[in-house]
Amino acid sequence: MEARLDGKVAIVTGATQGIGAAIAGTLAASGVSGLLITGRDPERGEAMARRLSGLGPKAVFVAADLAEEDAPARIVSQCLDVFGRIDALANAAGLTDRAGFLDADAAIWEKLFAVNARAPFFLMQGAIAAMKSRGGGGAIVNILSINAHCGAPDLAVYSATKGALATLTKNAANAHKGDRIRVNGINMGWADTPGERRMQGETLGLGAGWIDAANAAVPFGRLLAAQEVANLAVFLLSDAAGPMTGSVIDQEQWVVGANN
Repeated sequence: MEARLDGKVAIVTGATQGIGAAIAGTLAASGVSGLLITGRDPERGEAMARRLSGLGPKAVFVAADLAEEDAPARIVSQCLDVFGRIDALANAAGLTDRAGFLDADAAIWEKLFAVNARAPFFLMQGAIAAMKSRGGGGAIVNILSINAHCGAPDLAVYSATKGALATLTKNAANAHKGDRIRVNGINMGWADTPGERRMQGETLGLGAGWIDAANAAVPFGRLLAAQEVANLAVFLLSDAAGPMTGSVIDQEQWVVGANN
């Protein structure tokens, strides 16, 4: 069965680059009639909305910083104002700032949890309420991280945010299965995205050659591609996934739990 969302309306956060942009583009090619995309950069967001509209759906951009408490409610409200419904939500936005047990402080804890856990929770809250009100069901996919299982020492706080969102994914799925609202998550492995290139090459100071070293160090000789994550996300949002709900899939080339 082909992963189609014909005539449906979807929200995608973090949709101006990387995983979110790939999900939005794949949704546009999968028959959605409406797309609301979010991001912090208005110029890039408006350009992305124009590109997506050229693929078929009506696409609108809402500039939003998910660190702001009112952002989720505003995003949901604007989607309902423009399209009158919400059928699908992809929580793809996230921060990957490094912080471990000995160098984390309250500020980075609050920053990461605000964007990576609080915002997705309240976006789900708003979307679920809208889906339940319509009575037509719906689907949500949360982009998590393989680090939710543990994470590297310098990803302690980040890993905790993704672990929290993984639990919320299952809780939402269980709470709203009777409403025919499906909620699933993807524990994404290491992927080659613009954000990761900046983090590794610039923020962490590894230079342009980091990607070659990273590709050589993994079993299949390359990192995940954003499009591969998008393909799985759109499958989970589509009817092709059937009644599947409450699943958190490890999209990774290392086998979790194996003695590698």
